[in-house]
Amino acid sequence: MSNDKPKLTAVEGIKQESRFLRGTIAEEIASPTEYFNSDNIQLLKFHGSYQQDNRDLRTDRKKAGLDKAYSMMLRLRIPGGRCRSEQFLAMLDVCEELGNSTMKVTTRQTIQLHGIVKDNLRPTIQRVNELALSTLAACGDVNRNIMCCPAKRLDPIHQELERLTDELTEAMAPKTAAYHELWVSEPGSQEKELVGGGQESEPLYGPTYLPRKFKMGIALPEDNCIDIYTQDLGLLAVVRDGTIIGYNVLVGGGMGTTPAKKVTYPALGKRMAFVTPDQVVGVCQAVLKVQRDNGDRSDRKTARMKYLVDRWGIEKFRQEVESYFGAALQDCTPDDVTGVDDHMGWQEQGDGKWSYGLNVENGRLYDNERIQFKTAIRAICTEFDTEIRMTGHQSLIFTDIDESKKERLIQLITQHGIPTTEQTSTVRRWSMACVALPTCGLAITESERRLPGIIDGLEQPLAKLGLDRERFTIRMTGCPNGCARPYNADIALVGKAKDRYTLYVGGGWLGNRLAYIYKDLVPDNQVVDEIVGIFAAYKANREEGESVGDFCTRIGQESLQAMTDAIETP
Repeated sequence: MSNDKPKLTAVEGIKQESRFLRGTIAEEIASPTEYFNSDNIQLLKFHGSYQQDNRDLRTDRKKAGLDKAYSMMLRLRIPGGRCRSEQFLAMLDVCEELGNSTMKVTTRQTIQLHGIVKDNLRPTIQRVNELALSTLAACGDVNRNIMCCPAKRLDPIHQELERLTDELTEAMAPKTAAYHELWVSEPGSQEKELVGGGQESEPLYGPTYLPRKFKMGIALPEDNCIDIYTQDLGLLAVVRDGTIIGYNVLVGGGMGTTPAKKVTYPALGKRMAFVTPDQVVGVCQAVLKVQRDNGDRSDRKTARMKYLVDRWGIEKFRQEVESYFGAALQDCTPDDVTGVDDHMGWQEQGDGKWSYGLNVENGRLYDNERIQFKTAIRAICTEFDTEIRMTGHQSLIFTDIDESKKERLIQLITQHGIPTTEQTSTVRRWSMACVALPTCGLAITESERRLPGIIDGLEQPLAKLGLDRERFTIRMTGCPNGCARPYNADIALVGKAKDRYTLYVGGGWLGNRLAYIYKDLVPDNQVVDEIVGIFAAYKANREEGESVGDFCTRIGQESLQAMTDAIETP
C-alpha cells in the first residue's frame, strides 16, 4: 500500500520537535561557541534573529585558519512603524554598545540591528523588551511585522487604522512562552513553571506554525504607501462619509522567486472579499488557518500562500476561508488603489502641528566624517521629544513639530551633513535596496552598497533628459528573494550571478502591476547605461501622462529593446 503523503521538509521536523520554539537554544546561549547549530538557527528566526557572518572577511579568515566572523542580525516587531522617541534613542544606544554601530530601517517599517555577537544576543533582546518592544515573530514561519500607513493624522480614519494594526498584531501573534523564558526571565525560571503547570499550546498556529512566512499590510485606496499587493494578506480600507465601513481583503501576494525553479514566481494579491470592521480579525485568522492547514510543507520554495491561492483559485480559497470563519462573506467593493504618498517633507497632522519626512537612503543610520544620522536623530529626539515613524520606503517621519520650530528642525538636519528631502533627487527619494552583502547569507550581488552609486550615475543623464522630476520606483536586491519588493517597481535590479543583474521594467509606483524581464545577466558596469537608454526611449516615445512603467508595459520588451538600440543617450 503506497503512502501518498509528501515527505515534509527538515524545517518542519525541527519545528515539530522544538517544544514550541525552545529547541536547545538555552543550552547554546550558555555554551562558549561563537555560533548556533543548524536546528537552532531555524528556531531563532521566530525569536527575531538570523545568524550571519561577514562575507567580506571569509577568504582572509579561512587563509588564517579561523572560523567565519559570525554575528546575529536582530529584527524588531514595531506595528505600523510607530516608535516613541525614547525607544528609538535606546535602540541607537544598543546598536553602538552591542551591535556594529549602525541601524537599519527596513522595508517593513521596523528596525534591524546587525553585528551582534552570540554572547550579546540575550542582553540585546532584554534591552528591547525593557522598552516595551519585542522581536518575537519579526522573522520565521509566522505573521511578521504588520505594515500600516505611518502618517500621523488626527482623523478617525488613520486612528482606526493604527488601532486595528495593534489589535491584529496581538491577535495574529504566536503565544509560546519560550520567548519570555529564553530572553526575558531569569534562565530556567519560566521552564520550571511550565513543567509543573500543565500543557502549553499554540491555539492559532499549532506546534509546527505556518509552512512559510506570512506578511500583512493595511492601506487606504488613495495612499498605498505599504505596497498592499505584495502582502500575503492585505486590507484595503473602504471609506464612506469619513468612516471606515470595512475592508477589501487581498490574498496571495509575495515577492520571492527561485529562477532555477520554474514553479516559483512573484505574485500580486488577489481580491477575495469585503469584510466589515467586526469581521476583520476573525477573517484574518481564518485566512492564516487555511494556509496553516493547506500550505505546502514538502517544499519551502513553494510554501508561501500565493501558491495555495493559485493552485486552488480564488473562489475555492474564499470558500475555505468562509468555512473556517463560519459565515459567508460579501464581494469586494469597487474601491482599489489610486495613489501613493511617501510622506516625505512637511505635512500637516490636522492638530495644528506638522510632521517632517526625512529620506534615509536605503534605511541605513550611521555616523561618519561626512554625515551624522545618529547624532542628528539624537539631537532631534532630545529637543523635540518627537514620535518617530518608519515608512515602507526605509525612511523616517518626525511628528508633532510646532510651526515655529520647523526651521530649527531643518537646521539640525543640515548641520549634521544630511540632505533634506527637498534637496534629494526624485530618483534617489523613490529608490530602495535590501541589505545584501556583506551580511546576508543569500546575497549573490551587492545591493545596499551599490545602489547609491547607480543613482549617482543616473541623476545627471535624467536631468539632461528633463526627467529629473519624474516619479518612478527603482529597487534593487542582491538575490531573487525580493526583500526590497522589486517585482512591482517601475525599474528593478535583481542579483542573478556575480556582478550581474536581471533588469526588470514595467511595474509602477502604484504597486498593482508586475514588472517583466527586460534583460538578464546585465554586467554591473553596464547597468547605468541600460537604464539611461530606457529613459531616453521613454522621453522620445511616451504618450501624454504616461509613466515609465506604463510606457514599458505598453511597448513590450522587444520594441523597447529596438528603441533603446536606435536612440542616442546622454
